[in-house]
Amino acid sequence: MYFGLSEDQIFFQDNVKKFLEDQAPLDIVKKIVEGNSSEIKDQLHQGLINLGINNILVPEENGGLGLDLLFATAISQSLGSSIATLPFIGPYVMAPIAIKHGASGKQKNNLFEGMSNNSINFGIGFSEYFGSRDSSGITFSKNKVNGKTLFVLDSDYATHVLLCDNTGKIGIVSLDSKGVDAINLTTVDKTRIYKEMCFNNTPIEILEDTKNTTKAIDKSIDAGRIVVSADSVGASQTMIDKAVEYSKERKQFNRVIGSFQAVKHMCAEMTAELEPCFSLVWHAAHSFDNDETDSRLMACHAKSHISEVSKMVSKKATEVHGGMGFTDLLGLHYWFKRIGLNRHILGSPEVVRKEAAKVQGL
Repeated sequence: MYFGLSEDQIFFQDNVKKFLEDQAPLDIVKKIVEGNSSEIKDQLHQGLINLGINNILVPEENGGLGLDLLFATAISQSLGSSIATLPFIGPYVMAPIAIKHGASGKQKNNLFEGMSNNSINFGIGFSEYFGSRDSSGITFSKNKVNGKTLFVLDSDYATHVLLCDNTGKIGIVSLDSKGVDAINLTTVDKTRIYKEMCFNNTPIEILEDTKNTTKAIDKSIDAGRIVVSADSVGASQTMIDKAVEYSKERKQFNRVIGSFQAVKHMCAEMTAELEPCFSLVWHAAHSFDNDETDSRLMACHAKSHISEVSKMVSKKATEVHGGMGFTDLLGLHYWFKRIGLNRHILGSPEVVRKEAAKVQGL
């Protein structure tokens, strides 16, 4: 029995990968990261919108493609492989899942149609639910929100932000509303933007399907974890490819370093550890839509295991490059740092393993 991506999923994946290879090579990524090419970033974002990534999980009746999470996972691998400097996890994966499982019928129609025509874009501020900190906190009262949330995801082009409190209740805030203050956070990963947002009696629209509120937040976070894992898998594969290519060119003692047994073992170990991660993340994405019993457990397994494997790959791939691996000339650090931050987005391996234990009644 064959288990892997379908022809349609590979088609989407290859189209995104080819677009980024052609339009956003490493030199362009460097310019965007340095803040010198906002126009190019806008063009790249519009290019991906033209490819339909904003409609992957939007239902067909609302103008979307009505596809499943495995399509989004396949695309995320390409985005990680090319260290795309563009939003994806929040507005095009977590937001539609939260709305699907938590909004009323009227809310779904309005929000999905706005997402489909790209007039509504969401940032995601769910850290209060799974990783709250003493210095932050969000409270909802009488359709107002107060407090502060850290590490809001994918707010680059956001018109709205999805927030949740520590109970898992989800609400929508327009960023044009009064009482919203946002600042950029400095992280090691310069390819993506994270924000701290503060709210002072800001109007909020609560998702009205209260029966499924907890399910909505859990499903949204699970989807985000799977897609983040796919991003790390794509980034890890690129680092391995670069390490192998470098080992065939770099010479020491009049021999390419790839002929040395120690280097061969490092490359073989990286490949052997990463290869099962493709099946793991694909299975987690498949279970998300087709196996309610194991969907949450598989999302936790994928996030925790791939976080560890990709960390190992990023370290060894850099070591294969020697001192050159730390230079800006090769730009290997962009993948390295992206993998490092992915490890902590939506829960570190320790946090996610604890959740997996709870799911299994341990």
